[in-house]
Amino acid sequence: MTTNTSPLLQMQNIKKDFFGNQVLTDINFTLGEGEVLGLCGENGAGKSTLMKILFGMDVIRETGGYGGDVLINGQKVEFNTPFDALKAGIGMVHQEFSLIPGFTATENILLNREPQKKNVVSEVFGERLNTLDYKEMDRRSAEAIEKMGVEIDSKMVISDMPVGHKQFTEIARELSKDQLKLLILDEPTAVLTEKEAEALLSSIRNMAAQGISVIFITHRLHEILAVCDKVVVMRDGYVVKDVPAAETSVEEITRWMVGRDVQSAAVSAGEVRSHEDAKTILSIKNLWVDMPGETVRNVSLDVKEGEILGIGGLAGQGKLGIPNGVMGLYEAGGRVEFDGKEIPLNNPRRCLDSSLAFVSEDRRGVGLLLDESLEWNIAFPAMQIQNKFLKNLLGGVIKWRDERAIHQVTQKYIDELQIKCTSSKQKAKELSGGNQQKVCLAKAFALEPKFLFVSEPTRGIDVGAKALVLDALKRFNRDSGVTVVMISSELEELRQTCDRIAIVSGGQVAGILPAAASSEEFGMLMISKVV
Repeated sequence: MTTNTSPLLQMQNIKKDFFGNQVLTDINFTLGEGEVLGLCGENGAGKSTLMKILFGMDVIRETGGYGGDVLINGQKVEFNTPFDALKAGIGMVHQEFSLIPGFTATENILLNREPQKKNVVSEVFGERLNTLDYKEMDRRSAEAIEKMGVEIDSKMVISDMPVGHKQFTEIARELSKDQLKLLILDEPTAVLTEKEAEALLSSIRNMAAQGISVIFITHRLHEILAVCDKVVVMRDGYVVKDVPAAETSVEEITRWMVGRDVQSAAVSAGEVRSHEDAKTILSIKNLWVDMPGETVRNVSLDVKEGEILGIGGLAGQGKLGIPNGVMGLYEAGGRVEFDGKEIPLNNPRRCLDSSLAFVSEDRRGVGLLLDESLEWNIAFPAMQIQNKFLKNLLGGVIKWRDERAIHQVTQKYIDELQIKCTSSKQKAKELSGGNQQKVCLAKAFALEPKFLFVSEPTRGIDVGAKALVLDALKRFNRDSGVTVVMISSELEELRQTCDRIAIVSGGQVAGILPAAASSEEFGMLMISKVV
């Protein structure tokens, strides 16, 4: 009897274009059983498209298929739907969640694969009248959660869960499938705290030890070096490097990804500016916010005109709740004054009318009109709120869209933010995650606000795009005099970009430090208990 010595997965000469835009050109790599492969590349490099081909996603078939061959255990396969991939033992956890909000974690983990029990009625009328075996469901979901080595409440409804726990539920769903051979994780740690991310990395090691192969896509390059056996780096639709993880470094991977040296934008003392003498432009007093997964109990905070103020802290401690509460996206109480005038809470339109803008951390949920063009996405809020980009006919009785002005403003931000797209008419949903994030920023910039809240501006985007986005925020702040409050889970990013940083712990501001303060000082504030 001959044993199959072929690797678990081979991808050979893979090619793919979308809407005339070549996104993959001659991709080749292999993956062995129980091996962890780190897939790196800037947004738009083609990583997600490559994984969609491997997982048989409908979008590939609907856009003309792909060129090249996918081999599993040496046999050529062609997955027309994700169900074909699942049958072959391939699971995938996507960047965007695909959970049913009103179901519990257990119900989501075992969806469409629920164990059933026969009963008297089903014995007579057939198995369609079987009942669910809840005891067995609990056992199987507990087993899958245990495989991850992370504690989540399997009885909690998804809509009540913090975002990190939703991510673990997605992974547990894949681990509950008996025949799983290969798991694709697309940006799984982007929404996790450091402790949760560490737990996930150890669960990846567990999976590999059980013979499950993993393709791990992340922009946190140190995680790739900590957990992967080999690293495949993509740039502009090509594989530019395929090396053992033990033989490379974060600096080398970064250079391969972007084709240039990315300066780590460490804060130079001259860059941090003091705004002590500036007037207070935004004053928050005793703010509470009712936002799932966030604790905002009693936040008081003054923001000085012209500064970039950072808000940091551990997940769930309240940092994301602050802008969502002030901007009226979740129910809030307390008092907010902007430029000397009180702004009523729970009224998003009044905030926008007062020249405040918000780039949400939820770019797909509240950030973008996915089926509309980039022009419409970038210009629409300014058109709706400020009557910009409109021509007045008959003394303003009829308003007409100024297509030329809309095109010009969109093109301006495509160039400034280096948004990778085929044209300003391309639909937002066709862009990679990082480029969608840049569209959200452009939309806020087009409003020309006096004050900008920007929440997790670089979540899930790569090193090169991060530098661009952070530079754009700094430029916007300095050139236009816009006061910026930036909320981020990445302390180093806040230190590179902001003048002062407020740390939120237990739903309150634990303290505010200059950006040049040491990591240890910020760390102490993060774990402090505010009384």
